[in-house]
Amino acid sequence: MDLEAATTHRLTQYAHGGGCACKIPPGELEAMVSGLAEPHPELLVGLDGGDDAAAVRIGVDGAVLSTADFFTPVVDDAYDWGRIAAANALSDIYAMGGRPVLAINLLCWPRDVLPVELAREVLRGGADVARAAGCPVAGGHSVDDPEPKYGMAVTGLCDPDALLRNDAGRPGLPLSLTKPLGIGVLNTRHKATGEVFPQAVEAMTTLNAKAAADAVAAGVRCATDVTGFGLLGHLFKLARASGVSAVVDAAAVPYLPGARGALRDGYVSGGTKRNLDWVRPHTDLSAVDEDEALLLADAQTSGGLLVAGEVPGAPVVGELVPRGGHVVTIR
Repeated sequence: MDLEAATTHRLTQYAHGGGCACKIPPGELEAMVSGLAEPHPELLVGLDGGDDAAAVRIGVDGAVLSTADFFTPVVDDAYDWGRIAAANALSDIYAMGGRPVLAINLLCWPRDVLPVELAREVLRGGADVARAAGCPVAGGHSVDDPEPKYGMAVTGLCDPDALLRNDAGRPGLPLSLTKPLGIGVLNTRHKATGEVFPQAVEAMTTLNAKAAADAVAAGVRCATDVTGFGLLGHLFKLARASGVSAVVDAAAVPYLPGARGALRDGYVSGGTKRNLDWVRPHTDLSAVDEDEALLLADAQTSGGLLVAGEVPGAPVVGELVPRGGHVVTIR
């Protein structure tokens, strides 16, 4: 592609936010969709539990998963943004214990502002990650939009008896986290300064395929991925749906190199602050200071899986316990 186009257009400067931090705040979203769920005899997972993808039974022993995920630029490099957005969309299928089988592109592009060569690089990045996942990309939809956005709608398959879902947590199960946190604060620093963080790009472009397969093989039935609502937000949703409480050992939570420095220097997204405001009434944060709480609520993009069970190579960061006074407790 045109090298000048790649170096003169910082994609993150064409968006009001970045990545999954652009999600509609969780409280607002829940109010928006409240009452819209309709029962259907073949629908296994819908709106009720706040899961990562919808699941519908097909035949006797099969289920189809469906999801869509797209967002504004989280990095300036067009190819990397495409890879990150694709990995993030595919993650919804993995978070349900499924296998992606088909993806279509979702592209919004300010065609009078940004060159078409950059859009092609975004699509090339998405195609490369989908290829690595063994998932064909077949077409999609594009819109001329003032703000660039990219992602995918993905269809997957799974065993309906091996679904990973939010509401299957039980007291006594450990909580494992398959990727370190800190993506949000590093991306916020990147947007503000242009500094590139390869460790964040590597984390965001790593597929959750192996982690999901390991969880299913281990008999796990409860999991979610950690994206725009942060660890605290997604854990709160999981524990609430399961009717349990969760205890997190703050000292056991892993972070990417540079994350604490970015927090110290004030690179905290609005999405992260909204996450913390949302979970605060339901969370005992008395054991940690405000900075630690912000990191635990940090809005991730293409984060790891939060698994109610043990996964090889993933640190155990807490456990599920019987429902207590708080839905989540940080110790």
